[in-house]
Amino acid sequence: MARNPRESENGTQSAEPSQNGQTKPARPAPPAEKSRLHQRYERDVVPALVRDFNYQNPMQVPRLSKVSVNVGVGEAIANAKALDATVRDVSIITGQKPIVKKARKSIAQFKLREGQNVGVMVTLRGERMWEFLDRLMNAALPRTRDFRGVPSRSFDGRGNFTLGLREQLIFPEISYDQVDRARGLEVSIITTASTDQEARRLLELLGMPFQREGEATPAVTARRPATRRRR
Repeated sequence: MARNPRESENGTQSAEPSQNGQTKPARPAPPAEKSRLHQRYERDVVPALVRDFNYQNPMQVPRLSKVSVNVGVGEAIANAKALDATVRDVSIITGQKPIVKKARKSIAQFKLREGQNVGVMVTLRGERMWEFLDRLMNAALPRTRDFRGVPSRSFDGRGNFTLGLREQLIFPEISYDQVDRARGLEVSIITTASTDQEARRLLELLGMPFQREGEATPAVTARRPATRRRR
């Protein structure tokens, strides 16, 4: 089959000359297919939010803006390999290479100097954000030991939710044999909601497993029951 001379090897249209001799810009590539969670948001979540809060304008409907993942690596001060391992794990979990965070000031008590590497952070937007949340809610969180839901009190009053994870091993992409030690993660979900009530309803409809009211979050390591001494 003969190839169109104006079509490049990857299938995109190349620039073509116009009648006056000037070249026209190349046609943009077709948009990527939306993820499963993104399709669910447009199909089910938006109508439900409009029904619950009586929005008059479609632009009032809350939506996800971005998701940031932060990992503190204080041990990197004495062990540089810990930072490399954290960057590798976060890259595997999020599908995006994180940036390294440096200390803003020196703290003699912790033997910390300004400019030293103390953590990594990655910000997800677009389809990577949707895919990460889908894996977090449906694959990672259910793997948590004694999981009974995430706490609903972690909203900041402006429609943003922060979730703390105790270890990266709950993500199926992480191999237990390749991890040097367990490290906690902080996941911040930024929304356009104006109130925490709207943001919580948005996340509930997307599938965030909030715990029931009045139910405490169980400890990761169960305590051994006390034994009575025999008389």
